[in-house]
Amino acid sequence: MNVLIALALPIMGSSLLQFTYNLVDMLWVGHLGSDAVASIGSSSFFTGLGYAINALIMIGTGIKVSHCMGKEDAEGIKEYIHTGMMLNVVVGLCYAVILIGLGQSLIGFLQLNNHEVASNAYFYLAWSAPMLFFAFFNNLFSRIFASLGNTKSALKINVVGIMVNIILDPILIYIIKWGVVGAAVATLIANIIMFIMYLRVGKDLFVFQFKKKVDLNKIREITQLGAPIAFQRILFTLINIMLAKMIATFGADAVAAQKIGLQIESVTYMVTGGLNGAVASFIGQNYGAKKYDRLHRGYHIALGIGIFYAALSTLIFWIFPKQLAGLFVREQTTIAIAAGYLRIIAYSQIFNAMEMVSNGFLTGIGKPKIPSYVSMIFTALRLPMAYFCIRYLGVEGIWWSITLSTTLKGSILVGIYLFRIRRKLIES
Repeated sequence: MNVLIALALPIMGSSLLQFTYNLVDMLWVGHLGSDAVASIGSSSFFTGLGYAINALIMIGTGIKVSHCMGKEDAEGIKEYIHTGMMLNVVVGLCYAVILIGLGQSLIGFLQLNNHEVASNAYFYLAWSAPMLFFAFFNNLFSRIFASLGNTKSALKINVVGIMVNIILDPILIYIIKWGVVGAAVATLIANIIMFIMYLRVGKDLFVFQFKKKVDLNKIREITQLGAPIAFQRILFTLINIMLAKMIATFGADAVAAQKIGLQIESVTYMVTGGLNGAVASFIGQNYGAKKYDRLHRGYHIALGIGIFYAALSTLIFWIFPKQLAGLFVREQTTIAIAAGYLRIIAYSQIFNAMEMVSNGFLTGIGKPKIPSYVSMIFTALRLPMAYFCIRYLGVEGIWWSITLSTTLKGSILVGIYLFRIRRKLIES
């Protein structure tokens, strides 16, 4: 499956670069103290909600473009790209206005009980609003390139964006002394540069034609395909916001610890996320071309890669949790909570890989509703499980609710492939 590997490696490379940036970014912010990390961690839930909403357009457009690519429908590719871009303009502008106008209320909902943390969280969120507009397009353009089998261009652009971010972070945070806001401004500038580069590299595809009529049928097709995944991610983010509110009752150290834990955990996501995108594109192209035998081989290879890498992550999280957390902050309370998070979340890494690869497969064959429903049901279970577990385990009860739900999702999606989808495709 050289094609699958060729698709996956640049995507995983981009994810690795993003992980490297996030690592460096958190290291710089971490030197400001746990309160600064908590501020960014609190606002990140609402930027994450924006990315979840953007999935409505990104996923649907990517699926239709990959299907047109498999059918060699050049005109269809251009039409779906145009529709996706116009939808992105509307959603990006609306969400940016909402964040700026209602940002303080959103942060206030978390009840952080720390004025400095809440204030910095809002400032970071306000600067993230325009950043998200450009980031929405960068994600869409990257997904389109992947659907067309051109993942190298996205990788090169990501390299530039991340390097700009890494260079600007210490300058804006410490030299100009903008603190948390400096980190947000650095990300904004990097995304603007990436946006310009995407337009130049994809000048024949990424053209803003505001006077051109948008096909309502294509809007419906894109949104119908993207809606299940988008709703899944939106629900996932909303549940995480509710969990964050629960975590905040244990203090700013707990909020900061989870943010640090999530950053470290992204060492697994950089591969599973790359495999998800590569599998979706690979499967979509071959499904459109009706090459069903390649679907199964691609799925098994991707699943094997994901599980192997996740197993390595599990061992690292088990053996070196305190050392990893200690890279970001020096407060021992925060380190202890973050280490507990990593030890517990380690149990779910393999199942997360199973979920992501299976999600990519089902999305690629145009059945995104299946992983969406599974994810929504079991992600929603995190709240009652967390409420029950914190009575006996404290904040670690929340970490166990996340681990148990991920384990269930990964197991069920692989089971659906083995006992339902695989059989139907073989019969076809």
